[in-house]
Amino acid sequence: MADETEARKGRPTPSRKEAEAARRKQMKVPMSRKELAKRDRAAREEIRVKQRDALKSGDERYLPAREQGPVRRFCRDYVDRRRNVAEYLLPFLVVLLILFAIAGNLSDSASTVLTTFVYPFVLLGTIIDEIILVRGLRKELRARFGDDSVKGSTTYAVLRSTQLRRFRLPKPQVKRGETLDATYR
Repeated sequence: MADETEARKGRPTPSRKEAEAARRKQMKVPMSRKELAKRDRAAREEIRVKQRDALKSGDERYLPAREQGPVRRFCRDYVDRRRNVAEYLLPFLVVLLILFAIAGNLSDSASTVLTTFVYPFVLLGTIIDEIILVRGLRKELRARFGDDSVKGSTTYAVLRSTQLRRFRLPKPQVKRGETLDATYR
């Protein structure tokens, strides 16, 4: 009968001593400090690569901790679905800087008009738009997630709204003007 068992298994049952020795052999051999640091560095780099790819694709599993969760995803979608005056503020300021550089050499009244009249209106428009964004977002967050979700989320949304849509990370997952559904839990 013992011959039948061995024939089926293909090998004899190892003794306890042999099994423990095999298990110890499978365990990782102690590494030197340099090898350990190299392995840890490679693991961290792998995580960074996954996070970078997740920021481009929107994969929730590998996003950095500050970007994870249904509240942050809702904030991103809420900002991304609308046009924000703040996202055009930086390009406007770059154009203004160039005009200042040109106007320094020339006596141009157009740059004076731009700085005196247009610039304050753009700043005022940005502030008003951000107030509208924050009030609407707070209302939606309280309705969907409760009062605890508002803390920190509005700052996150305001910072996201100041970035050009093309350069936002994680990439926008909704189109402009799209309505947000109730599946954020």
